[in-house]
Formats: sequence, structure tokens, C-alpha cells
Amino acid sequence: MNIDLRSDTVTRPTPGMMEAMMNAALGDDVFGDDPTVNALESKVAKIFGMEAALFCASGTMANQVAIKVHTQPGDEVICNELSHVYYYEGGGIAMNSGASVCLLHGDRGRINAQQVKDHINPVDDVHRPLSRLVSVENTMNKGGGSIYDFRELQKIGKVCADHGLRYHLDGARLFNALAETTETTSDYGKLFHSISICLSKGLGAPVGSVLVGSKEFITKARRIRKVFGGGMRQAGILAAAGIYALDNHVERLKHDHRRARQLGEILKHLPFVESIVPIESNLLFFNIDSSFPASEFLGKLKRNNIHALALSPQTVRFVTHIDFTDEMLMETERVLKTF
Repeated sequence: MNIDLRSDTVTRPTPGMMEAMMNAALGDDVFGDDPTVNALESKVAKIFGMEAALFCASGTMANQVAIKVHTQPGDEVICNELSHVYYYEGGGIAMNSGASVCLLHGDRGRINAQQVKDHINPVDDVHRPLSRLVSVENTMNKGGGSIYDFRELQKIGKVCADHGLRYHLDGARLFNALAETTETTSDYGKLFHSISICLSKGLGAPVGSVLVGSKEFITKARRIRKVFGGGMRQAGILAAAGIYALDNHVERLKHDHRRARQLGEILKHLPFVESIVPIESNLLFFNIDSSFPASEFLGKLKRNNIHALALSPQTVRFVTHIDFTDEMLMETERVLKTF
């Protein structure tokens, strides 16, 4: 048994998803005539109550396209210091958009409205960049899968509206957040100017993210995607996986969260585990004793066919997903208790 807890991106298509992919109707998406891509984009736009959508190769591409559309060179993007758009996208804000970044410290990666308001630059100060875009991430990866309080997101949205700023959501794992809260996709669609969602994380598709927004925004985004080399041809094979995931894999996200909490309970009783970041979704971060380096811990796991990631010399990340079963959970518990 091989157990992979490194990420929720390591999953394989289910038999039903593979069948949908193999039977997908195809065309040339650059010409706009791949019916399955068009169906996916229409579906996601409708889910969020927004006008249009764009299928992208990755979450990074979707985010970077959005930032490019929303900003001009020399503008400033306000985000948390741990945001994926800043921390994990290869300096893309600077390289692709020529924008600078105002980094805010937050509560497990979550910023608040007052922070945003306090860091908006005066428009008449020629020494400072123009604040143009606020980007938030939900769930927050580097925050241990933390979930925003929607009321705070609404407050941030009001600050953006009051100051003429655009508002983007990196919703790579948004459906994980929705599984634990009472809000709906349409609630989010009404609040943000643009949203990216990832199909290849918790939803279990092999490739792809979708960017949603107004018709005008998506028209511009489609041009930027082309410039970024993101025009795909018979992409319906991939889009079919996304449609299948949205139809079949959303409700089951709660099982991933349950297993993450169960792993947390197991870890809590192990003598070498010093602390566990509160578990709100499918990401589990924990710190181990300094006498037991994470590299040694991961080595022991690997020898038992269990794979995970170290985030620092003493911090380890487990991520539960569609391919992590209850049987695997029991085996992980057995192995951990032998350490």
C-alpha cells in the first residue's frame, strides 16, 4: 500500500472520470469550438452567478492572468505575506504584471478589512504605487487550510468598493471552505470581481483551473492567457474531468476533512508531536520535537510507504484527498504509533 499525503494534487482520475474524459466531445478551444470546454466554462460561470469563465492550465495561470487584467505596471497588489499568488507563483506578479506587492501579516494567512484600509496608498502621493487590487486566498494553504469568516471578506469587499480597488479570490480550495460553512458559490460570485478555482486539488481532476468574472474581464483574460502560452486545442479531454469532478466530488470533501481531523487526534497523543495547527479543512500542519528532525520523521514514513512534506526543519504537512481512504488512515495510524 502506497500512501501519499504530500498534497491533494497527487490524485488519479477515478474510473468514472476516465470514462467521461475518453468520451468527451472535442473541438479546437483556441477557435472557441471545443464543446466540452465551453460547457465547463458555462457551468462554472453559472455556479458562481457570474457572466463568464475561462479554463486555464493551472491555478497559477488563472491567478496570474487575473492580476494582469486587474493591474497596470507600477500598480500595487495587497495580499497576505503567505499568499500563494506571492509565495508560490515564481515572482509572477513582478514578472508578468510589473506590479509591486504590499504584504500584510495575518491570522494564519487571513487578513482583515482594517489592515487593507490602513495600507491603501494615497492616490495623490506620487512617491508610492497606486493600490489597485486586493487578493485573498480561501482556504489558505500556508495557514494550514484556514477558512475565512465570510463576514470579514464582505468587510474587505466594502473597503475595496469605497476606494475603487479590484477584489480577487484565489479560491484554489474554495470548495473545501464551502463544505464547512453556510455560504454558497453565488454568495462569493456577488462579492468578488474575479475568482479562480482549482479542479486538480480536492476535486480530483488531473489538470486545470477556472477563472470567473464579468464578460469584459474574461474577454481580456482570454487574450492574456494566449500571451502566457495558455491556449489549448482539444482541451475537452481535460475539461470533461473538471465537469465530472464538479458533479461528483464536491460533497465528498467532508470525508477528507474528517480524515484530517482523525489524523490530528492520532498525532495529538504522540510524544514527539509538540503542536498541531487547528484543522479546518483537509490540510494538517504539525510541529515535532527538535530532537526528531522532520527529515528523519519523513524518512521513517517513507520506509513504510507513506509520503509527506516538510515545511521547515520541524514542521510537517499532511494533506488528505480522494485517494486517501479509511484503510490508509488505519495504516498511517499503525505506522505512527511504532515511532
